[in-house]
Amino acid sequence: MSLIDHNSCGDYQTVRRCIELISQNWRDQPELEELALAVGLPAEKLQKTFTRWAGLSPKAFLQAVTLDHARRLLDEKMPILDASYELGLSGPGRLHDLFVTHEAMSPGVYKARGEGIELRYGFHESPFGLALAMVSERGLAGLAFCDPGGEAEALDDMKSRWPRASYLEDLEATAPYALRAFDPHRWSRQDPLRVVLIGTDFEVRVWQGLLQIPVGTATSYSQLAGAVGAANAPRAVGRAVGRNPVSFVVPCHRVVGKSGALTGYHWGLTRKRAMLGWEAGIRAAC
Repeated sequence: MSLIDHNSCGDYQTVRRCIELISQNWRDQPELEELALAVGLPAEKLQKTFTRWAGLSPKAFLQAVTLDHARRLLDEKMPILDASYELGLSGPGRLHDLFVTHEAMSPGVYKARGEGIELRYGFHESPFGLALAMVSERGLAGLAFCDPGGEAEALDDMKSRWPRASYLEDLEATAPYALRAFDPHRWSRQDPLRVVLIGTDFEVRVWQGLLQIPVGTATSYSQLAGAVGAANAPRAVGRAVGRNPVSFVVPCHRVVGKSGALTGYHWGLTRKRAMLGWEAGIRAAC
């Protein structure tokens, strides 16, 4: 496994702690100085670090990402697409489904547990810690996250999904996908990111439904179930969401509980909050 300069991931660790504090104490509306004291940085440095990372200040993040943020969208019972326009997401280049093109690998590949396919993998820096990218000859097949020191566990987790596939570390092959996934300036309808989905027919249908949720919005499991024609099976939809192998790009982090609560996330609830906050910054820049 290639060595990575983990010091360069320090910004995320600082921001992650700050997000935890905001998420736990959002009702108290903590001031910048309180957050800075808690993370051990001068207030000015925290302001600059957080703003550089998220594209908005800690105060703006506090306003944009609280439990009420998701709850308000759902309580208004506004269709997700309508909500995107209401929130200023009229620019089509900012709608997630327009910069990702996807295809499903044959059900036989999934049933064979990945036998006969080669997946190249590599760990890369991202706004959310280390990102493990996995690619096939057809496109991005897996995207996972971990903190420094958790690389082996994350890799084992992803390999367990397709245990009979062959794996080869290849940073040169995975780097272009990691760079594209986390750079909004390179989200383009003219040059979409290619994703290949490896799962059951039902799982693929749910993951395709996730791709219809625009940046900066949220939906509930029951709403997603209705959208993919499985209104009577929200729990099965929830399991499929949890099995999504292409995290962030196929945006399972935008699915919340019926009450608007930010429910569990395979790669950590704090990381889910971080993703929603990062996207709030992108939305604000639209």
